[in-house]
This record gives sequence, structure tokens and C-alpha cells, in this order.
Amino acid sequence: MSLQMNRSVWMMNRSFLRFKVFQQCFLPSFLPSFLLSFFPSFILSFFIMASGDDDDPIIQEIDVYLARSLVEKLYLFQYPVRPATMSYNNATHLTARIKPKQQKVEVEVAMDTMSPNYCRSKGEQIALNVDGTTSEDTNVYSTKMMDKQAFSSIQATTNTSRYAAAVFHKGELHLTPLQGILQMRPSFTYLDKADTKHREREAANEAGDSSQDEAEEDVKQITVRFSRPESEQARQRRIQSYEFLQKKQAEEPWVHLHYHGLKDGRSEHERQYLYCQAMDTTENTELVKTPGEYLSMLMPPLAEEKVVKPTGPSNVLSMAQLRTLPLGDQVKTLMKNVKVMPFANLMGLLASGTDSTAVLRCIQQVALLVQGNWVVKSDVLYPKNTCSSHSGVPAEVLCRGRDFVMWRFTLERTLMRKEVAAIIKLPPEDVKDFLEQMSVPRVNRGWEFLLPTDQDFVRKHPDVSQRQHMLWMGIQSKLEKVFNFSKDDFVPKKDSHMDPVHVSGDQRVRAARENARETHGVLQRELDARRLAGSRPPGDVRVKQEPVSDSEEPMDTSGSLANGSVNGHPAAAASPVPDPHNGLAFTPELQEFVQNTFRKHHVLCLSEVKRLFNLHLASLPSGHSVYGHVTDRMLTDAILQSQCKQILVPFPPQSGSTADEQKVFGLWESGETFDKHRQVLFEIFMKNYRVRRNVIQTRLTQELGDAVTKADVDRLLKECCMSLGGMWYLKGTVRS
Repeated sequence: MSLQMNRSVWMMNRSFLRFKVFQQCFLPSFLPSFLLSFFPSFILSFFIMASGDDDDPIIQEIDVYLARSLVEKLYLFQYPVRPATMSYNNATHLTARIKPKQQKVEVEVAMDTMSPNYCRSKGEQIALNVDGTTSEDTNVYSTKMMDKQAFSSIQATTNTSRYAAAVFHKGELHLTPLQGILQMRPSFTYLDKADTKHREREAANEAGDSSQDEAEEDVKQITVRFSRPESEQARQRRIQSYEFLQKKQAEEPWVHLHYHGLKDGRSEHERQYLYCQAMDTTENTELVKTPGEYLSMLMPPLAEEKVVKPTGPSNVLSMAQLRTLPLGDQVKTLMKNVKVMPFANLMGLLASGTDSTAVLRCIQQVALLVQGNWVVKSDVLYPKNTCSSHSGVPAEVLCRGRDFVMWRFTLERTLMRKEVAAIIKLPPEDVKDFLEQMSVPRVNRGWEFLLPTDQDFVRKHPDVSQRQHMLWMGIQSKLEKVFNFSKDDFVPKKDSHMDPVHVSGDQRVRAARENARETHGVLQRELDARRLAGSRPPGDVRVKQEPVSDSEEPMDTSGSLANGSVNGHPAAAASPVPDPHNGLAFTPELQEFVQNTFRKHHVLCLSEVKRLFNLHLASLPSGHSVYGHVTDRMLTDAILQSQCKQILVPFPPQSGSTADEQKVFGLWESGETFDKHRQVLFEIFMKNYRVRRNVIQTRLTQELGDAVTKADVDRLLKECCMSLGGMWYLKGTVRS
């Protein structure tokens, strides 16, 4: 028989081999792996030939061809519960269908109900149990009698690469590889249907009896629960479960087939494809091998047995395994598991002789310095595209909240959980998780940092401490924008119950004398300034010294270290030039940094320039650059001297921007023709806090003509503006 499917016929290369038939054995010159099962005596015959009789003559040579027309379409059906003498060739096949991916076949065969061996009463009873007394189109047995039998297949083997179907014709052997070997067994799904019908009838009877006696049930409260986001481990378990595999198999659609009998004309036509269709070509592929390759296929070399080491839990790593990793991975693994560690303890866990300088480079990539101890970075614990196991909060939000907790611990030893939760606004489980990683609860004191301050590390590595301080200043600036707070909000409050300090009379006298000397110096300088102003000619211009307002916070880049360096750099390398206006002038290095920054960003507010400058200082090694004592006035002068101009943006009263955020500067002249576009844009924002795109495009066309293209407008907006709610703002004027 044959099961007809839609197929494509294509010409394949000819592949053949030649058998040599001896008097004592049947030996092929070459045999591929999928044909070895056809010749069980071949290997034995091979050894006979190796030591055999040279007098054994060759009787006949048989050419073997590899047919490819039915590759991936030829299946072998076996009926293990029925003897070969009782085939189904003469039976009437009603339907046939297949799921090609699963290699699952179902066939329905008609039963001879007129046979003396057929029990008619049993057949009617089975049909009644399955379909009931109703006549519907969905009934399994339409004749009210079990008049057909179903067969369902299972795979006899999953690997059919060693099996093929052979046809010997006119001295030639044609082989076609098998796609699958299926065993057809009777299917009893109709019994399941009968059980289902029986349960439905019983349920209907019970419901009918109870509805007459029982009143309407009371309304019950239903609790709705929302499922948590599925983790990767849970997803893998679900995919490998039996229910999921059954569901995937049920999703594959059935492909219905047409059955053709053994002597049908279509079957005879399909059998012709068992012969090689390209016998006249000269190319040989699979069946042409050298003697050495042939022997290696028959007797493959023995593979070395690999000693399987016992595997521990996935989250456990022995110290021996740890020390086989690169140094960076060792440090990352230790910090990820311990989370908070002094540098001395980290060196003790690493192999003896490890360079401390290399460890310092590695630890700064995966951890931050808090009170002299190293705390693992948030993005190491919460990688991108992950979420909280407690609440499903994205990793980006978790990192911001945990960074806030770490930053607070750089300011004080203890934190209150409620205060932290009120600012970062994360679920209590996540806040508790942050605190448990780096602190311990204390009665009536909140959460105290886990380890005491490591003053030895700060004293031995002042350059690393200063660089980490600069990094924390950059993180603080970002957190202030995200959570809308000021550093002054977290200044440790003075304890009102502190013990009184007793000051002696001599100490009071010395303090009064020092205060008088300081006051005398200030008064003397003011007197000298007045005398100098009175001695100037009438045409002389007097420059008024502008004081720093109370609302502005000057840049804190002048802190001296214990090794006598300023900003982490040697103090004797260079010093700023005095200036009559503000006492100090900016250095050429500072002006170069400002020029490079504005050529890259085009528009920045003063607070953003200060943040970038602090990050720039933190990235420089000690002694490579000198900036001196940098104040807000010096930084502002450097910006204005770098072809930049302050954009007086009319901020609305409800904007909530700080004084530094309202000082917006833009690159006015860079030497390119696009400067005119930026100047027009800056003039627009001097009159408007926010504008629409069509206003910008219309103004550019009026000022510069029709030569302004859409690409020019897109570039201008990308360089200098940001969009929010359909309106365009200068960069830095709106909090992201």
C-alpha cells in the first residue's frame, strides 16, 4: 500500500557501490552506516576475508544505487500484534492522517460485521456506550454498531539513519533511506469516550435530583490573585513538563491522506521512485570512500572515557574551582556572594602572591567604597532585563533604589527603613532585601552598616578613596534628579541630649583673641579697598565683586588629602593664576575640558557641567592633571570664554529646578555653518520655556531661508533639545 502526500520531485546525484559475491560470503566494497543493519554477517565476513582463502573466486558483482526520490517521505509500518500471514492488504481503509513532525499516524480500517467471528450484540453495546441513543454527525459509529477499528502509531526507533528499504531488480540493488519506522497498534480511545459519556449522564441525573430539593446557593466571595512574573527557572521546568509537551503535540495539525491499495495504479507509480532516477550520471557521493575511511566507519576508534566529576549545586563554587578563574571573575564571584567585604579579607581569600594593585583595579569595576569597605555594585546583583523575585520590579528601578541606600551609608552609620522606603518608593520586601545585604537591625536605632569603618584602607590608598568620592558625587547628582531631594535633607541632626562641654577660662580668652585677630584682618582689607577706590581717577572703571548666593553650593573640589595633594593630585605641580576679579583664574586644562565637553553636548546646565567635571577628575590617575581650586565662578568664566553663551531660559515658577539647573549654557560659535541654526534656536528659548517643532522650523525658515531642510531640523533637535509630551525643551531644563 502507499499513503499519498504532496511531494516535490527533484533529480539527485547518482551514488552507487559494487558488491562482490564470493562463494563463502556476501561482501560489499563499501557500505554506509545506515546500511549496516542489512548485512549482519558483514563484519564476520570481513574478518574471514582478512585471513581468508585466496582461492575463493568472485562469482558475481552487484551494483548498489542510492535512490533519493522518496527521502524524508518513506515510512515502514509494522503490526506487532498481528501475524504476517494476516495482513490488512485486503481490508477497507476508511481514513488516514499523519502529524509529520511527530511521525504520528492514525488509520481507520473497516471491520467485517458479517463474519461469523463477529459478535453483533457486543458491537451494538459498544456503539451505544460510546455514542448514546442520539443520532448526531459527531457520532463515532454512524451505523449504531462497532463497524471500524482504529490504529495509532508509535515510533519503533528515533534514529533511522541505519535503516533503508531495498529493491533488487535486474542485477541491481536500489536502496532508499527510511524516514521513520512506526508500529501500528489498535487504539482504544472510544473506551475513553464511553467513560466520558457515562460520567456526564451521572452528573446530569444528580443535578436533576438536587435541583428539586435544594434552594439557590448563597453568593460566595471570590478572591482574585495576580500571578507573579515567571522566572527563567520556572519557565524551563514548565517547558520540560509532561503537560506542556502534550499541549505542544496537540497543537500540530493533522494532515489527511488518501489510501491506495497494494495493486492500485498510484501505488505502482510510487514504487517506481524506489529505483535510482539518475543512474546515467558519473558523480559518486556517499557510497564512494577510500579503504581507510571504510575501515574507520566499520571499526571507529575508541573514544577516551572522560572522568565525570561530581557536580555540586549551581550556586556553590569551591575555592579550588574559584582560583582557576581569571582574577576579575574571582573578585566578581566573591563580591556577588559576600556583598560587603573589607579589602584585607578579599586579599585573604585570593591566592597568596596576588598583586594588590591588580585586585584594586578589578574591585573598582564590580564594587563601590562605602565607609572604607567594598560593597558590590547594584548592576552586578541585578543585571539588565531581569526583575525582582519579590515584586517583579525591573532591574533598572532596583539599581536606583539600592544605590540610594548605599549612598546614604556613605553619610551615616544607621538608617531608618521607613525613611528609605518613603523616598525610593519600592515594595517593603525589596527595601528589606537592600538593607539586609549591607546592614544589621539594631533595637531603637534602625539599620546599622554591617562593618566598622576601615580607616586603614582609606589611609593606605588615598587616591582610590578620592576617586570613589568623586564617583559618589556623580551618583548623588543623578539620584537627586530621580528622587527629587537635596543633600542638605540628610545632614546628620545634632543630638539634643549631648553632654554639655565644659570650657575653661583660659580657653575662652584664647578663642576671643583669635576671633579679634580674624576680625581685625577683615576690617583692614575693607579699609584698604575703600582707600584704593577713593584714589582712582574719575574715568577709572571699578569692577564689582559678585558674591556667591546662599542658594548656590560651590564646587567641592579643594579637599586636601593626607598625602598633601589637592583633588587627588600633587599640590606642587601647578597653581592657578591670581585674578583681580575673584582672586583665582581658571587653568588652561579647565578651559580645554569645557571646550571639549560643549563640542560634544552643545547644551548643558551648570549642575551637569559640574557632574561631568567630577567624573572626569575621578577617571584620571593621580598626578596626570592639575586643575587647582575650582569654584563655580571659575567654571562659569571658563564656559563663557569657550565660545559659549548663557541662555536665559524663562523657567516657570513651578519647575522646581535648582539655581545651578537654571543656569543653562549653549555652544554659540564652533566655527561651522551650523552655528547659525543653534543661535536661532537659542534665541527662541530665551523667550519660551518650551516650544513646538513647527515653531522652530518656521523661525529657521524666516531667518535662514528655504535652504533649511528636515534633516537640519532633526539634527538641531537631536543635539540641543529633548521631547516631552509633544513639546520640545532645551536639554537639562527638564528632569528626566
